[in-house]
Amino acid sequence: MEKYFDIRYELDRNRIHELISQQTQMGKPAYICAADGNILAMVNNDQEYCRVIDGSLFSICDSSWVPVFIRWIYGKKFNAYRGSDIFSDIVKSHKYRMLFLGTNTKTLDALKSNLVKEDAAIEHMQFCELPYCDVEEFDYPAIARRINEDGADIIWVALGAPKQEIFMHHLQPYLNKGVAIAVGAVFNFFSELPGLPKSAPHWMAKCRLEFIHRILWEPRKQLKRCWGIISQLPSILWKECRRKRNNQKNNLSRG
Repeated sequence: MEKYFDIRYELDRNRIHELISQQTQMGKPAYICAADGNILAMVNNDQEYCRVIDGSLFSICDSSWVPVFIRWIYGKKFNAYRGSDIFSDIVKSHKYRMLFLGTNTKTLDALKSNLVKEDAAIEHMQFCELPYCDVEEFDYPAIARRINEDGADIIWVALGAPKQEIFMHHLQPYLNKGVAIAVGAVFNFFSELPGLPKSAPHWMAKCRLEFIHRILWEPRKQLKRCWGIISQLPSILWKECRRKRNNQKNNLSRG
């Protein structure tokens, strides 16, 4: 686990799954964030939200551009691990009892129908719509009771950032066990309902053009989000370069 841009990333896919397995075996609650460019910008602009992200077990890198920035600054080569990829990998592993939280009943029904084709055991797992309310207004004890009674190992949360990360942070103290993982629009992708956003084609992801795909689907929302990222990016990169220089000076002084 390494910290870049004030986010504790785990950038090794195998290690990510090892840590999730270890956490579920220990029977202790935790949450994982899928940190994309939007979260990167918010972390560097909101100290309270930064503490929420830092309280996670770790964050996966849900941005194809962050590995580029890390390579520019540190010369280290990493790959992104998108929320849709970890979702697909865990579902296909057939290892865990899962519970699905978020979106709406229509989307959840379509999602369940598609996932059951991959793993018949999902037919007996819970898909729960959450009420539309502010993140502070959820009845966390009641939601946790339902999860605790279910005994889920993995709790998928699809509320969108920053709401889903704050939700998991507030929920964790009431859970007996389970790893909650924030996956944003992934339920929409895998429900395959007409009119809902689809995952970017592989070639666009490979070329780091997912943001264009998202803009085409939700222009008003995504253009505002992209501008928020781009406007803060110079400051974020400068801050990380300065942190690197300070770390190098400290290491030299210790030597």
